[in-house]
Amino acid sequence: TPEPFAFYVMDKAYVDFKALFRFHQSQAFWVSRPKENMKFTTIKQLTIPDTTPSIIEDSRIRVTGYKSCKLYPEDMRFVRVYDPDNDAIVDFISNNFEVSALEITNLYRHRWDIEVFFKWIKQNIVIKNLWGFSENAVKVHLWTAIISYLTVARIKAYYNSGYSITEVATLIRISALERVELRQLITKQDPSTNSDQNVKELSLFDDF
Repeated sequence: TPEPFAFYVMDKAYVDFKALFRFHQSQAFWVSRPKENMKFTTIKQLTIPDTTPSIIEDSRIRVTGYKSCKLYPEDMRFVRVYDPDNDAIVDFISNNFEVSALEITNLYRHRWDIEVFFKWIKQNIVIKNLWGFSENAVKVHLWTAIISYLTVARIKAYYNSGYSITEVATLIRISALERVELRQLITKQDPSTNSDQNVKELSLFDDF
């Protein structure tokens, strides 16, 4: 169920007017990109501040496609912006008319930060089974896993361990009931320092 007054940002590949209208009816805000074949009519041109020259258009629109207008029968916002980094013109759509047009574009751009964050979680934090499926349960589980990961990373850095963070975590886990110094546990022994220095090693060229 969409959370009221929360922002949901999605790529245009996931644009579904029926789903977007459900977000709208739940008083949740959404930001996305329109598909190239989206048909609409402009209801009103909104004021563009002089301080945002990158904004080309900010308007109130309504979709006019035969199915689209039935699935989303209310107005939405259309923002067109010039992207100097890629020398391209980019369009955005949203149901929020309160924030500025520039904030609409920034919200969409920051969706990559969220995707990068979840990619990092998948690569570094192993969560085989969730403790629960409510929003609170998922948040508690994720934050606990992240805190645990950062704690192990801090231990690794403090002792300058040559093991990876995953290896340090494994060593700590399997040795949890052993009385062993943490530094000794996670620090690789230098092979050049052998505890038994009095052992005479045969040379490859010694006579047998």
